[in-house]
Amino acid sequence: MRQYIHIITISVFTLFLTSCEEEYIPVPSGDGPEYVVEGYLEAGDDPTPPYLILTRSFDFYGAFGPDEFNDSFVHDADVKVSDGTLEVTLQEICFFDLDSTVRELLAEQFGLNADSLTINFCVYIDLLNQLQPQTGKTYDLIIAVDGDTITSSTRIPMPVPLDSLKFEPPPGDPNDSLAQLTCYISDPAGDKNFYRYFVATNGGQLKTGFSSVEEDLFFDGKSFGFQLFNPETESGDVEPEEFGLYFVGDTITLKWCTIDEANFDFWNTLEFAKSNQGPFSSYTRIQSNIVGGLGVWGGYSVNYYTLEVAY
Repeated sequence: MRQYIHIITISVFTLFLTSCEEEYIPVPSGDGPEYVVEGYLEAGDDPTPPYLILTRSFDFYGAFGPDEFNDSFVHDADVKVSDGTLEVTLQEICFFDLDSTVRELLAEQFGLNADSLTINFCVYIDLLNQLQPQTGKTYDLIIAVDGDTITSSTRIPMPVPLDSLKFEPPPGDPNDSLAQLTCYISDPAGDKNFYRYFVATNGGQLKTGFSSVEEDLFFDGKSFGFQLFNPETESGDVEPEEFGLYFVGDTITLKWCTIDEANFDFWNTLEFAKSNQGPFSSYTRIQSNIVGGLGVWGGYSVNYYTLEVAY
């Protein structure tokens, strides 16, 4: 099972939870923190068991640190997932409650460093793999906690795999240490399709870039090639000429996902909000498919591709 984690940076999410596209100055809310849901189901290649992270949001002007992060996890919730025929209760597990062996396995599963983790990371998960998510099916989420009810629904779309992938020399001056990744796809005509991608390098954690989602509004029914940026070189300490490119000799794993429209809307608005920062930026309302809270409940149809960076 591949190691990865989708966790939203809660501090970033909180900064935008009351914002909107027009000019807006946030004011303190008297209603207290809201529930933040981040849950996923996968069908296709090497699916991870359905899991969900349940936390409380932070006040816009409040403190944020390890203690606040630990205290944000919501415990003892009744979390149920139903496909209309089978209903499964997700079990809560917390990192610090596990023995060292299981802790290492959990850390590897979620792309965490067990030795340096200071947060008592908690997750609700289908430990027994009772639910086997399938493409084309809808999955309802019902959470009962402290007298409150949180609901959502997501559909796992049919997969739209890539036709092929290849590495090519980047444009500009000759450089035999860098490569750009070109992917080819045949988008089904007549359907609204939405995509998201992750990349892992040399067996590391799967990561997303600044813009990890796309819709087929402008290429419905077309077959074409496109460049896919490397999240590893979209941020951090890299040279300008390395931005978005891959290093020759590395081995990358691409996780290519087909998602539904509600999930696209969530990630599209969240990523726009994260990139649209600064003294002259406007606020963006992050769209959510959670009723009774914030966040996302997402179904993914997954294809994996592993290849060496070479041309």
